[in-house]
Amino acid sequence: MSRSTLRVSAINAEIRKAQTAAPAIPASKASAKAAAREKAAAAAAAAPKGAGEIRIIGGLWKRTRLQVASRPGLRPTPDRVRETLFNWLGQDLDGWRCLDAFAGTGALGLEAASRGAAAVQLVENDAALVAQLHKLQQKLEATAVRVQRGDGVAALGQAAPGSLDLVLLDPPFDSELFDPALKAAAGAVAAGGFIYLEAPAAWTDERLAPLGLALYRHLKAGAVHAHLLRPLGAGAAAA
Repeated sequence: MSRSTLRVSAINAEIRKAQTAAPAIPASKASAKAAAREKAAAAAAAAPKGAGEIRIIGGLWKRTRLQVASRPGLRPTPDRVRETLFNWLGQDLDGWRCLDAFAGTGALGLEAASRGAAAVQLVENDAALVAQLHKLQQKLEATAVRVQRGDGVAALGQAAPGSLDLVLLDPPFDSELFDPALKAAAGAVAAGGFIYLEAPAAWTDERLAPLGLALYRHLKAGAVHAHLLRPLGAGAAAA
């Protein structure tokens, strides 16, 4: 083989080597970009969503998202818990009379109104939250909803005995309002009605019986214990 042939072969080998190595740089850059995109997506997934917002789960306003005021200690009932609660109650609350004694964002009471409740009273003591509830009521044109600033336990005490089909109780977890609220709710709920209680610990039949109530359903979701209660003798049964 001549020297010129050897020289050409060597040059061709270098060209092939360069062609093989050349794509490595763009591939490396593409991998870096892909990794960056994955990292950004992971960060976005980890970021909290729905802060300052509630979502109606079912009924007339199903999937409607509503902005709500952000207040210290405010703890809207999680979507999963609300969905379970209204599965327990049945999807149609047509004609029901309801009182949400510690309304907060209004998530529970507005959910009841969305599902056909005839009258929903939202009681809240915080002025900023009351103003927000009025805005939500107007936005939804929720004629069945009445917003009241005041004490939830007092509002239950003022309700006529047996006048409510559903009482919603979600007091501040660090308060001493549970016993008085349950006692007042027991007097206001109809014989065939329901009381929903959200609490940091489970309430047993032994603890509820002196109040004239019995456990009907219970769910634990994280730090939240969701209870559906009924008056004693109303066919209540733990599940």
